[in-house]
Amino acid sequence: MAKKIKILVVVLAALLLTGVLGVWYLTSTIDQAQLTHLIGSNVKQATGRELKISGPVRLTIFPSVGLIAEDISLSNAAWAKDPYFVKAKKLDVNIHLLPLFSQRIEISRIELNGVDIFLQSNDQRDANWILAAPLAQGVPSQSVQASKQRSDSNTFVAIQDFSVKNARITYRDGAAAPRIYQIQDLSLQESGAYTALKLDAQQDKVRFGVRGKITAIRKILDDWNQTPLKIGADLNIDINGKSIALKGDVLKKVDTLPSFDVNLSSKSFDLAPLLGGTAVAASGGKIPSKPHIKAPSPYFFSPEELPFDLLPVANGVINLSVAELNLPDSAPFKNLSAQIEFKDDRINLRKVNFQFGSGSAQAEGHIQGYQEKNPEIVAKGQANGYSLEQVLLDDAGSAQVKGGETQVAFDLRGTGRSLHQIMGSVTGKAQISIGQASIPTNYVNEGGDFLISLFDAVNPMRKKSNKTVLDCALAYLPVTNGLVSIKDTIGIETNRLDITLSGNINLKTESINLNIYPREKSGLTSGLDLANLVKLQGTIQNPELGINKAGVVNSAVAIGLGILTGGVSIVAENARSMSTKSYPCKTALHSWSEIYSQPK
Repeated sequence: MAKKIKILVVVLAALLLTGVLGVWYLTSTIDQAQLTHLIGSNVKQATGRELKISGPVRLTIFPSVGLIAEDISLSNAAWAKDPYFVKAKKLDVNIHLLPLFSQRIEISRIELNGVDIFLQSNDQRDANWILAAPLAQGVPSQSVQASKQRSDSNTFVAIQDFSVKNARITYRDGAAAPRIYQIQDLSLQESGAYTALKLDAQQDKVRFGVRGKITAIRKILDDWNQTPLKIGADLNIDINGKSIALKGDVLKKVDTLPSFDVNLSSKSFDLAPLLGGTAVAASGGKIPSKPHIKAPSPYFFSPEELPFDLLPVANGVINLSVAELNLPDSAPFKNLSAQIEFKDDRINLRKVNFQFGSGSAQAEGHIQGYQEKNPEIVAKGQANGYSLEQVLLDDAGSAQVKGGETQVAFDLRGTGRSLHQIMGSVTGKAQISIGQASIPTNYVNEGGDFLISLFDAVNPMRKKSNKTVLDCALAYLPVTNGLVSIKDTIGIETNRLDITLSGNINLKTESINLNIYPREKSGLTSGLDLANLVKLQGTIQNPELGINKAGVVNSAVAIGLGILTGGVSIVAENARSMSTKSYPCKTALHSWSEIYSQPK
């Protein structure tokens, strides 16, 4: 018996040695140039791009099929300016051997190191990451469909582990400056029914990290649009040390849009890094020697199209809960909660509530038809109980404005694909009330031409003081198709003047026609100062001060009458002014519930 076992062991050892020698012989006799050509031709057929391997290529067959290649590059789209789409210093791939006999490709590991990825889109909205060989080569649509049918019956490819280290992504869009993203580590590791995800990345000074798990990518690829699929996610997203948790499910039925139910929650999150990165992107090719300068717009509200095409056509709900949301140059939002509902090409914003300073705010709204020519935007809400001192902070987090208890309400809707179009069509009403405040002159000077001109018009004495003392300000702004009609519905009271405004602002043309009527609180004058009888005209972008002709005529009549009566009429006017004190803020005020009532 022992002799038979010994013979069996010897035979097995001989077979193993023969196999090892065979594998060694096979791998040692493979021509590298032929192997490189074979790999390149398959990639060309699949993607329409040229794969170039400049470094050595090594192949192993047992116990798994392995490929190690160095200095790899994949060519870019024909219209792109960068010559390469992807470059990598090293690629290491391992494929399980036994599943190959069942016509299945199961990749146990893909590792990439030293990767450069060049992403680019152009004005025609072409994207170089769309790898569609039949389309790229001009194959008719029937051939594309036939190719799809063949690919559906092809061998399934499954990937267990995928990792990228030391990668750089350069994104260019049109003529904007490029954005560069550094990926220190990205890994996807399959573990049972889930895939563990890890990402460490950086863009400028923004550090970005993800940890957590999702339903196994193998299952997602296998079942997507083949059978009803439920994808679970439990992720923690970190941006500059502030984290937000994402938990939820995505449901995908055959030939239908995915639906989702996702919860986002955080104890403290900082929005500033994300706001700094909203202008995604890049120059449509090599960095130009001269910076791209846009032609100056005559409009204050930009005529450039908003990125509605980035909004998804989807069905689902996102529930948001953030204990503290930090904003740049402002007090944080506290206890923020909201529900964002996606339904085809409509996004509803519901149940928005947060605390702001010592006050609170509620809002709702929707964007509808953003795949169409004229999307509709609706915004309603109100905020009260806070002050300008609490929310208007400088870079050091200090308040320059003192006081200024504020209340705001609005109910507005407009249509268009740019901010200029939306404002030019806006209809609804808004009201803002500001209580007693001290506003530094230098703070007003930083507010832009429109704010400076408005303050100069209503308070010509502002330049002689380092601050404006405001008793109150109230603006009720009814607007129809972009035309704001003002008839004593803007009132301002300072420590020396009562001021009312009448006229209109055309948001479609952005023209201003506002007559300003200041009145000294004391009621004692030696005749009216014609320099104060001004109007605000021009455009929002380029406001100008003009003469209030109606006010000048009335004042001239009063002064002329005063001369004829030896000053008796001026004394009488002063007496009448003192006995009929004006209240511009109270006169302009409308019922808050008329503008916005919180839904029950």
